[in-house]
Order: sequence, then C-alpha cells, then structure tokens
Amino acid sequence: MRIRRRVAACVAAIVVAALTGASASGAPAGTRDEPYRPQIHFSPERNWMNDPNGLVWYQGEWHLFYQHNPEGAQWGNMSWGHAVSRDLFHWEELPVALPYSADEHIFSGSIVVDERNTSGFGRPGAPAMVAVYTSAYPASGIQAQSLAYSTDRGRTWTRYAGNPVLDLGSREFRDPKVFWDAESGYWVMAVVLATEHKVSFYRSDDLRSWTHLSDFGPANATGGVWEVPDLFELPVDGDPRRTRWVLVVNLNPGAVAGGSGAQYFIGDWDGTRFTADTVVTGEPEPPAGTVFADFESGDYPGWTVENDPTLGPGPFGAAPYPGTVPGQQQVSGFRGRSLVNSFLGFDAPTGRMVSSEFTLGQDYVNLLVGGGAHPHLPGTTTEFVPADAETVLDFELPDGQTYEQAGWTASGGLRGRTPVVGPARWERGHVGEKLLTTFHEADTTTGTLTSPAFTIDRDHLSVLVGAGGHLDGDTRTVVELLVDGEVVHTGTGNFSGFMNWRSWDVSGYRGRSAQLRVVDEHTGGWGHLLVDHLIATDEPVAPRSVETAVNLVVDGEVVRTATGRDSERLDWVAWDVRDLAGRRAHLEINDFNSGGWGHLLVDHVMFADRPARSELERYDWVDHGADYYAAISYNGVPGGRRVLVGWMNNWRYAGAVPTAPWRGAMALPREFGLATVDGEVRLVQQPVPQVRRLRGGGDGFTLRDAVVGSGVRELPAAADGTVLEIEAEFELRDADRFGLHVRAGADEETVIGYDTGARRLFVDRTRSGEVGFSPHFPAVHSGPLTVDGGRVRMTVYVDRSSVEVFGGAGQTTITDQVFPAPGSDQTRLFAEGGEVLVRSLTVRPLGSVWR
Repeated sequence: MRIRRRVAACVAAIVVAALTGASASGAPAGTRDEPYRPQIHFSPERNWMNDPNGLVWYQGEWHLFYQHNPEGAQWGNMSWGHAVSRDLFHWEELPVALPYSADEHIFSGSIVVDERNTSGFGRPGAPAMVAVYTSAYPASGIQAQSLAYSTDRGRTWTRYAGNPVLDLGSREFRDPKVFWDAESGYWVMAVVLATEHKVSFYRSDDLRSWTHLSDFGPANATGGVWEVPDLFELPVDGDPRRTRWVLVVNLNPGAVAGGSGAQYFIGDWDGTRFTADTVVTGEPEPPAGTVFADFESGDYPGWTVENDPTLGPGPFGAAPYPGTVPGQQQVSGFRGRSLVNSFLGFDAPTGRMVSSEFTLGQDYVNLLVGGGAHPHLPGTTTEFVPADAETVLDFELPDGQTYEQAGWTASGGLRGRTPVVGPARWERGHVGEKLLTTFHEADTTTGTLTSPAFTIDRDHLSVLVGAGGHLDGDTRTVVELLVDGEVVHTGTGNFSGFMNWRSWDVSGYRGRSAQLRVVDEHTGGWGHLLVDHLIATDEPVAPRSVETAVNLVVDGEVVRTATGRDSERLDWVAWDVRDLAGRRAHLEINDFNSGGWGHLLVDHVMFADRPARSELERYDWVDHGADYYAAISYNGVPGGRRVLVGWMNNWRYAGAVPTAPWRGAMALPREFGLATVDGEVRLVQQPVPQVRRLRGGGDGFTLRDAVVGSGVRELPAAADGTVLEIEAEFELRDADRFGLHVRAGADEETVIGYDTGARRLFVDRTRSGEVGFSPHFPAVHSGPLTVDGGRVRMTVYVDRSSVEVFGGAGQTTITDQVFPAPGSDQTRLFAEGGEVLVRSLTVRPLGSVWR
C-alpha cells in the first residue's frame, strides 16, 4: 500500500500526457471491450485499482480483494474491492468489501480462514474468514494493523471492535501477510517497517494479540520503501523432503527495471526467524577496460563546462567534487576520491558538460550514474520562451487586483483571488514575477477561472502548467481552451511544482474567439494547478527539458542515455554500442532540472568488451519487467500449491496510463516453484494451468525448423492477433539478437527477444504504441537467461495492453504494459547480425474472459 504523499512523489515525472493534452480511451464506460481493456487479465469495471489484497481460496472460490478507489480513477479513498472466480480467470465483481471512512482508510493486508476458530469470530463447523489489514488514520498519519471478519463467504464484513490489534505508533508500518505455521502451532504475521527496510515477524494464538518474534533486513535492494511482504515454503525440484522458504519483498522505487518491483530471498524459517542464503554483500566490480574519464584530476580536462552563471558556481563548479556536498544525503558507489556531482548550489542550478570526441572501438560503454530520475526525452528543448512568441495572457496584474477586476469570470473558492508572486523562476518555471495558483487554503479550494475573450490569429497556442495531473473523471485539475464556448483542447499538470509548456494546434480556429478556463475540482493530494503565460506562435512550442541525464551523442543525435534512480548511490550502466563501431561520438552530462532530485552524479566512464553488471542485477527479482508489483500468494490453496497475483502497473506512471473508465489490472495468476537452475536454487514460475482453457478455436499457427535470416520475417495472418499465447524455441546460429515482434503495425511493434552476447531476454516497448504519457514508459527491460543446450525457450502471453514473457523454465519473467493501436495485431519473427533456427513456434488465439 502507498500513502498519498508518496504517490505524488513517485509520479512527479509524469509529464507527457499533460504535454499532449491527450485524454484516455473514449470507449463507453464499463463495456469490458474498450481498446485497452485486458481480455485475459482481471481489471475492475471502473475506477482505480492497485495492490492485490486478501488472496484466499475458500469453498471452491478464489477471492481477489484489491486496493480500490470506489469514487474515481486515481489513487485515493482506499478501500477493498472484491471479486470471486471459480477458475482464476472468469471473475464476478462484488460490492466493495471494506469501504474507507473519514477516520480510516483501508490499506493492504491478507485473509485467512480460521478453521480452528482461534479468534472466536466463527462457530463450530462454520469458520470465519478473517481479514488482517492496515488501518491508515488520516488525522494522525499512523498506520496500524486491524481485523475484520465474515461468516458468509466474504460477502459482508464486520470490523473488530478492538481495532487496532497491533499499533507501534508508526507512519510506515503496513501490509500484513498472515499464515498458519503448522509446525509451530500459531499464526505468523509478516509486516513491513517500510522506510527501515525491515520485515517484522509476529506470532499470535488468536489473531487478536500479537508478540514480536524477529526482524529481517535491510538487505539487497533498499532504494525505495519495502512493502507487501510474503513468506512461504516450497519444495526444491518437486521433492517434498527438500524444502526451502521464500520471502518476497516488494519495493518502490529502486527495482531493477526502475520504479516498482518485487525481489525475493531464499532461506530458512524456524518458526521465529527467517535466515536468507541469498543476501549479496560487497561492491560490484566492472570488467577490465579503458578508462575514458575517472574525474580524479583537479579540473575537467577534455570537457566543456556550461554552468548557469546566475546561480553561483553550480551545478558542476570548476572541478570534480570530493564526494558529498554539504547538505546532501550521503553519496556512495563512486570510485576513487571525486566525481561529477551537480548538487553544488543544491538542486536549483542548471548546466551541461560536453566531452571531447572519441571513436567507439569497443563493444560497451560502462559508467557509474546516480542522482535524480529525470530521463532524456526526445523533442525537448532548453529554450525558455521562443523569441517570436506573442503573449496572449499573463498574470502580472497590479498588486491587489483580482481576476474579476481584470475581466476574468470566477466561481467557487476562486472568487476574489489574485495572482501570487512566485519564487525564483527555476523553482516554478513561470515567466515574470507572478503566476496563477488554485492552491488557497491548501488543496481543498475548488472552482473555475475563465479568461476574457481573445482572437486566435496564429497556428499554435501554448501555456505553462504545473501541479495536479487529474485529467479525467469528476475531480479534474485541468486547463481548457474554449472556442465559441466549446472545449477544444485540454491540458493538465505533471504532479510537480515545476511548470512546463502544453502546446495546442489551433490552426483550424484562426480568426475565432477563444477563452482559457482553469478548472480545479480536486480536493486531495496535488488538488491544485499552477498556470502562467499563454503565448501564440507559428510553430508548436517544444516542452522544456528537465532531464538529469548523461547522453551518448553521435552525429548530433542522442543514441544512448541514462539517468539516476532518485538515489545518491551510483550504480553501473552498460551501453551496448556494437552497432556504432567506428563512429565518432561524445558525451553530454545534462542537469536541466531545478526541482526535487534535480541533480546528477557521474563517475568512471570506461570502454570495455563486456557490460558492467549493476548492483541491482546481482539481486534476485521475481520479474524483470516494469509492471509487476505487490505480488502476494493465495492462502488455503488445495494441494499446497503456491499461486501468486501481482499488480500489473508501476507507481512511476500508474496514474497516467491511458485507460478509462478503469485504471489498473492484475498480471496473470502464476504458480511458483523452486528449481535448480545452473547449479543454484532459483524461483521459477508459470501461468496457472487454467489459462489453457482460454485457447480459442482453430489451429492457430505452427512453424518448425525454419531458418530466419537477418531482418524481419512476416508470418501468415493465422499468427496475428491482439490476445495470444505464443510458445517458441530457438536454436542459436550466428545472430546477435533474435525473437518476435508482437502487436505490430505500420509504425509500431513490441519487440520480445534474446541478446546472445549479453545472454539476456528482453522486451523493447519504445515503439509499442502510446508511450508519451510518461518519460519512464518507453524503455527496454531485460533479465539474464542462460542458453540451455544451444536453445532458448520462451512463452509469451499477449493481451490488448500487456505482454508477459516466461523464459526458460520460468526462471526469468518480464511483464510490461503496452498500448498499441487496435489495428496493430501482426506477429513477426526477426534476427539481427546473422541467422537463427526456429525449432518450433506455436501461436494460439485466446478467448476473452468477458464473453
């Protein structure tokens, strides 16, 4: 579960949806057939959903509870939604099980069936279902563990009068997972101290009174808060006499693919303490190579440094900095004495460093990177206001003059308001001294402001907007362009105090009367807008770059880029530059961000023949994609099977994914196991067998023993589709990379492939369709996968807005959302740099669970 202030922090970089002013799907509400509606994954009919909660099997029903906002499609009003299924695919959505109240929001937790009636909530022969959940108290911010119970198969719930049952007085204590420890003879709760990176274990005889047993952590990935723990026992290689325990710990941010993710530990549980075998210690060492820049000299030889002269020496100063700047969190992970640290002057100053040119002669460029997570975005600019811009509206009103006195129309709590004097330009990105804000009496103020009429006489209008990013629903924070009283364009903020341009093509409205309307209907977090400076231009205004990024530039184009992870710890980044061999290039280290985490750390740039392994890649991850989080397992599954469900989203952009009237889906239910892979015990997973029942009629498409040469091989129409199961086995020849294109169209595809040099399975969604709603979305995600007998096996599940890839025996999985056009339904094969042999390929259409 997440609290509101951390949601705002995690989505602070969500800018591009607002830049385009794009709205979500315009399909009818709740038809289950919207363009991006999952057809084999669970999604609520409408409104927001995140973490799965209370997963339990009882009397033939699989119960799925989940974090739910019953009143809108953004996070808030946290309650437990509820659905039940007989087969884990066909779901019946039931009324909200545990609704929020003004005094208590219902965060994540678990459900047990109290067969022994230890709690006294049931009766002989009729056990109660008991929910153990986190109560979040808005008035105090405290998080504590509470109970609710049901005696009618989960249809109605009663809160325990003695709540909370476990309260440490902490604001970061949540997500209890409870199970019956048969060997010890008591209930065990795993619950997180989120910011301390600890899983705490408690015991109870009656579910009401809890005693502390032990803590685990910090360990391995600690770049974000720890959330949603789970502890369970599994046989190794199917041998019930040889078992190990698995502890799953979800964290955000700081996962291997960026943002949210789930790591796991393998070890032992003795009824009191979990002891892990897989804790990694020590610093990762890079492969041998040629050092291009170690930043150990007294200046920046070979670099051109451009510091903003208006804000002191920063951000880079005149020389590399020896570690941590006073006032900065501890910087770690760099090599030697000094590094590039653009925190001089704190986050405010901006600037750039440009290296001398070099020839790319080795396969990889390895470098250490840390600091802010503000990636490079193509199409952005460092220009502030275009030189030819004509100001249509600004907010430089005389002191004390209200908007109404200046000819605006106001409603609600925005009546009688005046522009405010903003802080320095670098803090808000506004023009001049004043700007419009709807932040009055905190976020509770609502209302509208409508400008005087003006005539459109140029092809493009652009306005600076920041703060709330609520684009749809009944609680919007939006800026609207009205033409003759009708809304023709809409834009919103970026969940950040930094403002940026929203540009609209108005060429079709030249000569007509227009107005700007500011609408604030939201009273929760980021429930306000910042607005300034409406300008008219002949060309669209590019959004300003707010990157903290190091870029590899060839012929004036950025061909590789890396950014930090909102962490002061540097980690290795490896760029594969084999396709650029012999080309001339240079590096640019850019700090164009003046907001939170508006700085960059860079050190030790090397050229090498092998990629450096990042610290995160040394840990064990449940999934290597960007969209698998809050994974927890079912209690009470017959036969002791371990079935898990994860939320198929990422907090980096969860509030901006282009779906409506719902937002959020679950990944396929997966059965977990332990297997010996490459001599080590590893977690393996596959979709539950029930997925096979979704296979549609017809034979689909089969291909065997076919050589694919360098390039793309089209497949017959029988292989196409938007909802597919694909099983593929490739035999290595001399191709550098090979695999599949799915959901492919004229100018988009999702690439699922294998890199033979790096020995990695990957998904490339940079051209997968709609990618502009977040700078973090267009990316390549990969995980290690060894070759088995010269062959690579993968099983892929394609849905309308996702791909899930299971590599090998299921030891490497990648789950990613994608948002292609409905007509992009082609499946293709590809190879790069040589040939690959397709031993077998089977493509089957899957039927919709809604029909």
